[in-house]
Amino acid sequence: MAGVKGRSGGSRPGAGRPPKEPEYLNLSGIYDEPDKFLKAVMNDSGSEAKLRVDAAKALLSAQVRRAENGGKKGQQKDAAKRAGVGKFSSSAPPKLVAAGGKKV
Repeated sequence: MAGVKGRSGGSRPGAGRPPKEPEYLNLSGIYDEPDKFLKAVMNDSGSEAKLRVDAAKALLSAQVRRAENGGKKGQQKDAAKRAGVGKFSSSAPPKLVAAGGKKV
């Protein structure tokens, strides 16, 4: 009934592509770190190539970000170096000179 108000257009039952079945990874083991999991997916020959490439991309971007930021320990070291500058810096040690200009 084309042209009748409220009766034309919209979704129709059964139209469109059928939904894909979900793919399950065949990885045995429990991974407590994301890097280990992504490496396992990347090296799994039973999974699709696209999934393996996506895992490799994610692993590479995480490693690059970690290298740029330096991680928590690197940030703490940088903060400690910056804290010892200026007004709160340590003073120079006293000069030790013996009588007569000879070094001890």
